[in-house]
Amino acid sequence: MKATRVLVLGAAGRDFHDFATVLRDDPALEVVGFTATQIPGIDHRTLPPELTGPRYPRGVPVYPEAELERLIRDLSVDEVVLSYSDLRHDTVMHLASRALAAGAGFRLLSPARTMLRSKLPVIAVTAVRTGCGKSQVARYLAAELRRHGHRVGVCRHPMPYGDLVAQRVQRFASIADLDAAKVTIEEREDYEPHVLAGSVVHTGVDYEGVLRAAEAESTVVVWDGGNNDAPFFRPDLWITIVDPFRPGHELGYHPGELNFRAADVLVINKADSAPPGTIEQLRASAAAHNPRARVVVARSKVTADRPELIRGKRVLLIEDGPTLTHGEMPFGAGFVAARELGAAEVVDPRPHAVGLIAEVYKRYPHLGAALPAVGYSAEQVRDLEETIRRTDCDTVVVATPADLAHVLRIERPTVRVSYELADHGEPTLAQEVSRFLAQRAAQ
Repeated sequence: MKATRVLVLGAAGRDFHDFATVLRDDPALEVVGFTATQIPGIDHRTLPPELTGPRYPRGVPVYPEAELERLIRDLSVDEVVLSYSDLRHDTVMHLASRALAAGAGFRLLSPARTMLRSKLPVIAVTAVRTGCGKSQVARYLAAELRRHGHRVGVCRHPMPYGDLVAQRVQRFASIADLDAAKVTIEEREDYEPHVLAGSVVHTGVDYEGVLRAAEAESTVVVWDGGNNDAPFFRPDLWITIVDPFRPGHELGYHPGELNFRAADVLVINKADSAPPGTIEQLRASAAAHNPRARVVVARSKVTADRPELIRGKRVLLIEDGPTLTHGEMPFGAGFVAARELGAAEVVDPRPHAVGLIAEVYKRYPHLGAALPAVGYSAEQVRDLEETIRRTDCDTVVVATPADLAHVLRIERPTVRVSYELADHGEPTLAQEVSRFLAQRAAQ
């Protein structure tokens, strides 16, 4: 019987995982390619034979998603599988309509089929959108679990933007490990805070290998998700973060709505800066669409290491990249710090943007007077550095989780802004951890 020819729509993460767990070894399917979007520079490459297995001795090529219709025609595609995250529901259906109009079917894989089972307890941290605060929740959880005597293995959602074979299974326990792997700014933003907090981070491309590596040195696994993707491991406790700055998004984006409906615990973050009425709105949404979930309200505590360099100054805000770009937030923690500490002016970097940074502003027109810390390539890092140099300001406010001074030359005075999860009334997330551990012990 002729195999169904499959094209996988992805963004260097979920797509490779879906391939490995569901598509690769199914004799009824032949994966003829991946497409790539969201992340610059990840198309026009190949998932290599070392990762594709004996059925694909030449690997599987990656193409730009913009060529979808041509690919369906030229590769005789029977079915298109969507395998990436943080998409508006109407965007998902536009992709489906493009595939259907070109003559192919369209499918979403069940997350239950792609979740790997662990021999250890798994706590999964997901969100309804990029930039809700997953990693700060994961750091809070790791600290609580260590307080209970556990060895915590943090498994991070994939960001394989370089050598896919070298990135097959990665382990980061120090800043030196990050430097040696030459990670991108985006990777450093997610790995560095965990490492500095005392956690070992496991990530890569082959998540069977990643999970087994984490299990070998841990007693509990914390899944720190990317974007608003679903967990790659079957969770024993599923936590989803919602954002009061984007009420309604919990029902409007894929697969964030899945995370919202499936969670055991919903964390409404950023309560200390939330617009009036939004926490109540999110509580009502939780009651209507996931009434079994327990709701925790928390603060995202923003601190600056040198507040005197913000007060009364003209500041350039460098914010977490993905939060501003495909997360669609116009500002981040830097803006909160500038407002609370009385900056005289937030300087707009857009007139001074060069090269690939100027392209980012064109691609994401919602961006305001903030500079997203994007750095997926050496060229993009150089353009980010030059944009900072050209922007006239008194102080550069670095409000990303990574120490950009480690990878960029910044000539003006800098302030590091950090943000950590803090309790805001009861129940607390610490109480949920204690409840979970007690239930596990009683089993």
